[in-house]
Parts: sequence; C-alpha cells; structure tokens
Amino acid sequence: MADRFIFNETSYFGWGARDVLPKEIDKRKLKKALLVTDETLIKAGITKKVTDVLDKSKVLYEVFSEVKPNPTIDNVKKGLKMCTKHHCDYLIAVGGGSVMDTAKAIGIVINNPEFKDISTLVGTADTKNRSLPIIALPTTAGTAAEVTINYVITDPKEVVKLVCVDSNDIPILAIVDSELMTGMPASLAAATGMDALTHAMECYITKGHTLMSDMFALKAMELIYNNLEKSITKDRDALDKMALAQYIAGMGFSNAGLGIVHSMAHQLGALYDTPHGVANALLLPYILEYNGQVCASRFKDMAIAIGLNVDNLKDEEIVSVVVKAIRDLALRLDIPQHIKDIGGKEEDIPVLAKKALEDPCTGGNPRETTLKDFEQLFKKAF
Repeated sequence: MADRFIFNETSYFGWGARDVLPKEIDKRKLKKALLVTDETLIKAGITKKVTDVLDKSKVLYEVFSEVKPNPTIDNVKKGLKMCTKHHCDYLIAVGGGSVMDTAKAIGIVINNPEFKDISTLVGTADTKNRSLPIIALPTTAGTAAEVTINYVITDPKEVVKLVCVDSNDIPILAIVDSELMTGMPASLAAATGMDALTHAMECYITKGHTLMSDMFALKAMELIYNNLEKSITKDRDALDKMALAQYIAGMGFSNAGLGIVHSMAHQLGALYDTPHGVANALLLPYILEYNGQVCASRFKDMAIAIGLNVDNLKDEEIVSVVVKAIRDLALRLDIPQHIKDIGGKEEDIPVLAKKALEDPCTGGNPRETTLKDFEQLFKKAF
C-alpha cells in the first residue's frame, strides 16, 4: 500500500515575509481577493500590516471579518455571500486556525456548490474541484492550517464540530510571517503553542504514522518544547522557531492523522466554545498517559526529542516522565488543568463521550477507545 503525502505548492518564512504577496498575486493573474480575518485582529492592527502591503501595490480586495473563534456554519455562509457578491476569484486568510478554516470552507463551497449547506462537508467529502485559490498568512503559531488538508466548522444546531478532511482545500500559498504573530496575547500564544505540540505528539503515535511523518513530528516537538515559553516573551528567535515548528507539525499530522485528544477537544469547543488550543493542552497529558499503555515504545524518541534523560528507564517509566514534562509545561503556561475550570459540567459527560466516539479523529488513535473509555477519560479530566 502506498503512503500519500500532500503539501501546499509554495511557502515563505521569515520576519516581514508578507512583502512577497503582490508579486505572488500578480504571477498567478489573480484579480480580486476576499480577505478573511476577524475583528480582534483588525482592532489590534495585525490585519493592517497585510492590507498596507496590498494597498501599496493597488491589489483589489474586500474584507470579511465575521469569523468567531470557533467558526460556525453561519460564518461560512456569510462569507460565501460576500465572496459571490463582490466576484472575488481568490481568498487571503489573515488569522489563526478559525480564520483559515473559514476561508477553506468558503473556497471549497464556491467551487463545489453542491455542498452549500456546509454540514455535508464533514469527514472526507467527495468534492470534485479544487478550492478557490487560498493564500494563508497565519497570525498564531499553532494550527498550521496553512499547510494542512483539514478544517473544522461548528454546527451550533447539532452542537458538534464538523471535522473536514479534503485535499482540495489546501492553500496554494502560505506566508508564515512571524512578525504577524507578535500581537498574540500570552494566553493565546501559550494555547496555540500547546496545540502545535499536541499535533506533533499525536501524529507520532497515531496509527497512520510513517517514517516521513515521524521526522516532522520529532523535529516539531524539539522546537516547540525548547522555544514556546521564550516565544511568549516575544523573543524574536524563539518566535521564528515556533512559527516554523507549528508548520512542520502540520506537514506531519495533515498526512498521518491525529487521535482522541482532538476527538475530545472538538466536543469541548462545540459545547462550551472552548478555544481549541486550550482544550488540546488541557487534555494532552491525560491522553498521553492513556495511550502510553499500548505504544510505550514510541515515547522514548519523544522524550529524547524534548531533551529528557531517560537512559536505563523502562518503557512505562518513560511514559510517566514524558507525561509529567508536558503537564509541567502546561502548568508553567497557566493552562487550565481540568474541564471544570473551563466551565464544563459533569452531567454533560455522556453527550461529550458519545460525540467524541463519532469524531473522525478517533479512528487514528493508537488505542481502541470505547464509549465507556471516553466517559472515564472525560471524568478523569473533569
């Protein structure tokens, strides 16, 4: 059986990399953009750093900023309407995962109108056409949506996150400009950084991992563990490395898949509107401990990657050392440690467990997980 790997066409990295935008737009003969962003980024002046570049070169665009932290079907439909109204032939996504996910959904539906109700995109939808071209400029060092084939949209009626996996949605161009990440509040930088670490660690132990995805995952772990705390203080070198690390993690998990940290985190986001990075960071130590019972041998490489001395330790001891290191990091970053700390309710656990079992990420987990297992894990994390 062949292993498939999909990456975006072109990426730029570095401080001020957004300056390449005009020449890349011109090279592709693109005419008018729908610039997808959010109000917080506009108020913080981050979006303006990109629009200034566009204005200087007289690039035509319309701004769509109605994107929530956990974007909804309604957000996507409003973006679709605006994109069509202004005859935009490509999208520029300036923001974190929520913005890039919204842009992906808009781009897919524009060129695959049979999926206009959005909910049918869940899982691996059989779209026939590539998305409207997307240029992605991430403003957080976490989701790596600029290089993945995944996006997530919330269905508020069903109180569930639609996890969509589609090779047609990948941006044609990623501009990873670490200067755009300097506006992140410390709490957001911590959560998105832990999100990236979750991607790398889940990717390394998922059922779908390969030699190539292992390479990406281990390097991402090394960079994130050693630079996340420093990047929060706006250390430029650390921020540059975090911007690259989250992208590297994205190349791995986009192709190898994820596991039940994400299955469970998606439900916390859908029910409580918990930021995705916070949900992942909270759950990661619990699930590493759970999965370590079936793939303990994989933990030695993870331990070495993040700089832990595990010589002469047994596999189960190494699992404990890794779990402690990740939990200690989360504590230093002021990440909530329990579901009750983010407004969760114990009576919601049966619903959370049922929906986590049905989540597309569950199939990739290295340990088979039943409904009862999910209930116990949610209770443990509560």
